[in-house]
Amino acid sequence: MKFKSESSVTRSFVCVSSLLGVSSVLAQNPTPALTNTPPTRLPDVVVGGRADDLTGIAASATQGTVGVDHLQARPLLRPGELLETIPGVIITQHSGAGKANQYFLRGFNLDHGTDFATSLNGMPVNLPTHAHGQGYTDLNWIIPELVTRIDYRKGPYAAADGDFASAGAADLTYARPLLTGFWQLEGGSFGYARGVFAASPKLGNGTLLYGVELMHEDGPWERADNFRKGNGVLRYSTGDDALGWSVMGFAYHGEWNATDQIALRAITGNNTVPGGFQVGRFGTLDPTTGGNSQRYGTIAEWHRSGDDSTSRLMAYAYYYDLDLFSNFTYFLNDPTDTTPDQFEQADQRVTAGFKASHDWNLSLLGRELENSAGLQFRNDLIHNGLYTTSARIRTGTTRVDDVWQTSVSPYYENKTQWAEKLRTVVGARADLYRFEVASLDPRNSGTVTDFIASPKGSVILGPWAKTEFYLNAGMGFHSNDGRGATTTVDPASGAAVSKVNPLVRTYGAEVGTRTTWVPGLQSTLSAWWLDIDSELLFVGDAGTTEASRPSRRYGLEFANYYTPTKWLTFDADVSLSQARFRDPDPAGQYVPGSIETVVAAGVAVHDLNGFFGGLRLRYFGPRALVEDNTIRSTASALVNLQVGYEFNPKWKLTVDVFNLLDRKASDISYYYESRLRGETINPDPALNGGYNDIHLHPAEPVSLRVAVTGRF
Repeated sequence: MKFKSESSVTRSFVCVSSLLGVSSVLAQNPTPALTNTPPTRLPDVVVGGRADDLTGIAASATQGTVGVDHLQARPLLRPGELLETIPGVIITQHSGAGKANQYFLRGFNLDHGTDFATSLNGMPVNLPTHAHGQGYTDLNWIIPELVTRIDYRKGPYAAADGDFASAGAADLTYARPLLTGFWQLEGGSFGYARGVFAASPKLGNGTLLYGVELMHEDGPWERADNFRKGNGVLRYSTGDDALGWSVMGFAYHGEWNATDQIALRAITGNNTVPGGFQVGRFGTLDPTTGGNSQRYGTIAEWHRSGDDSTSRLMAYAYYYDLDLFSNFTYFLNDPTDTTPDQFEQADQRVTAGFKASHDWNLSLLGRELENSAGLQFRNDLIHNGLYTTSARIRTGTTRVDDVWQTSVSPYYENKTQWAEKLRTVVGARADLYRFEVASLDPRNSGTVTDFIASPKGSVILGPWAKTEFYLNAGMGFHSNDGRGATTTVDPASGAAVSKVNPLVRTYGAEVGTRTTWVPGLQSTLSAWWLDIDSELLFVGDAGTTEASRPSRRYGLEFANYYTPTKWLTFDADVSLSQARFRDPDPAGQYVPGSIETVVAAGVAVHDLNGFFGGLRLRYFGPRALVEDNTIRSTASALVNLQVGYEFNPKWKLTVDVFNLLDRKASDISYYYESRLRGETINPDPALNGGYNDIHLHPAEPVSLRVAVTGRF
């Protein structure tokens, strides 16, 4: 289906550049030093594919926009795979389908979202001080058909990007009006069934967008996921780019069973259990894990643009709830094999915040300058709990905390065209955080404040022959779990632990180029570097803090998007990364789980006498699983296929095939100790009675989905 949206189909460069954080005035007039002509509104442009062609607009080689045509040309196994349209990003899963995905980018295993900031219509999605993982980013409540563009930036170079944005940031935008209303029914392998209905009729002086999604999926697992979710969106918008406002409400509820990662020795039989084998490839070692989650909230937005200034105000509030039951070590903690190591993580919160920004243009010494100033505020009222459980019934309490976390973040950015082939972007932001923790154990309670300032700058040279060069540098940060900043004793053992710094500094730099010299081909090449002072984190699975070592990541990214004809596109992206600890240690220098190689390539047919479709390859390279690199994961190469036919403007049929070659790959792999039921207790005290092993979550086998879409 096709959408008509001021944010995806016809939008002025003024709005495009504002979203991307670059100067529209400087883009349309590359020689402002030679004239005092007042700025003018630029012509409308189409963002349908992948807009790497941002010469004269973007501030770095790794900044871009993915439009609606490119988003719709990809079969999606899960909603989070929308982010795989960003070069170098990998999305996986290690548990039930309702849980947040695992994210990988730029030498990071980002866990469930740390160091990659994601937002919807400007509202931050990452959840700090989360029961399961810092920066937890669940995208199951996103309706993919309503997303009309993704704006992304990599590296800590933009003043508007704060917490979690060191590796990168992405903002997903929902449509305002749709070209037509539509309904879509899907069915497929492993109990998959889904229905979507959306429309955007005129109402008064504005447009009312509403959408509903219902889905069920079992997956290939021996114990069915039975993932059931419902999504709803209601948005009213009025006005245009010059003056307008909108209010959107959203609601989501999901429930699922989970097949967590399983020990390799349980599949191969290479264990000390009588009889050896314990489980099949798609089996489970604890059939009672799973969870449920819900999210209800609203986003309100107002904007006003004049000839030389733009103001925006966005406010949001939502309620979030997660109850998650997991078991990663099986019977490591119970030598009697009567109670598995299952635990429950509960997170309930009310989050509210706002973002205000004002952009204005002025002339100084014959040069045109664009200035941006903003203020961001966020407040999370959080109730976290960590419990031991058996078959989802609580058997003990590890820790319970109430956390009040508040941040205030002003920023400023300036863009100046110094000469025809030279422009700069310089800025800074300040972040003030306050953490107030009331723990079940008073020794882990307290109040902590922290402050961090982050300067940033970019130099852009060109264009020459439709080619531009970029030099970027900046400081960023990510917040640590607020409980880690006040915890003094291990809640399970009572042993003393060290508090951690709540805000962790990152340093990044990048050199890159962007070219459209070859007709129809957009290419970017960049070399980047990122340091983290300490990969400090709070381990939600254990309820304690863990201070890791300072690290360094660096790599190369090469991205290409080719449109030889209006109905055919090719894309090919290669990302190479290294992640190493910076301090010497006998354990080794590799950062476990860090991504090293990503290759993503595809071909898409958009409309060839009614036919459309695409073929995609995703290569996820091997990774070190331990610090000395003696244990490594296997690589995976998955191919997905989409074929469809549009009978007429009202009817469309789509067939998606996932893992077309039926590769027996692992979605993700870890290396740690665990113990199977009936397994001999290991006498090595360092392993707590268990055995070190690779623990994997298999990629889903070949599967088929068929969708019928009707428009009205």
